Amino acid sequence: MLELDPTLPAELGPLQWLIGSWEGTGVLSFPVGDRTVEREFGQRVSFAHHGHPYLAYEAYAWILDDQLTPLAAETGFWRLARPAADADAGPGMLPPEGTPAYDSAEAVEALRRPDGAFDLQALIAHPAGVAELYLGTIDGPRIDLATDAVLRGAGAKEHTASTRMLGLVDQHLLWAWDLAALGQGLESHASARLARVTPSEANEGR
Repeated sequence: MLELDPTLPAELGPLQWLIGSWEGTGVLSFPVGDRTVEREFGQRVSFAHHGHPYLAYEAYAWILDDQLTPLAAETGFWRLARPAADADAGPGMLPPEGTPAYDSAEAVEALRRPDGAFDLQALIAHPAGVAELYLGTIDGPRIDLATDAVLRGAGAKEHTASTRMLGLVDQHLLWAWDLAALGQGLESHASARLARVTPSEANEGR
């Protein structure tokens, strides 16, 4: 049975270990044409909730050079994957109607798969005109995701698929990202190890 923080919406029970800000370093390595682009980077990631059954996600990375050159940014939303109900908000700004179907830890347990995991959905947008819809699973402190769809604007670089793995190991958030882009099939792209930061550190910005 889920151990739920009573201040959170029940559906965030499986995701609650992600909530907060994380910062650390990682390594980028990806083939581009006849060369491999390699960089060491710093990253800050945050998962926040606003009283709704999803997490708001933001990530910002910078190259570990003398100028701390900006490298990448992402934003999005993470939630358990399940059919929509009348008690869910939307589409657009339409308010929810009725009582939430998953308003307790016991109700959320009904979403657990036979293998013990929960289905997960993450929508991640990039400032260069790419949005990724990921589907996958969360099983305790491990998340596995693969893109179900990638939307690219007319001016965006080729990006066709991604997979991501996240895990909580020794109180650190570890993640790895495989990417299919620029004519390459799915290749190892980047990984990082992040430590949780205090609220005062998270507010310092970069």
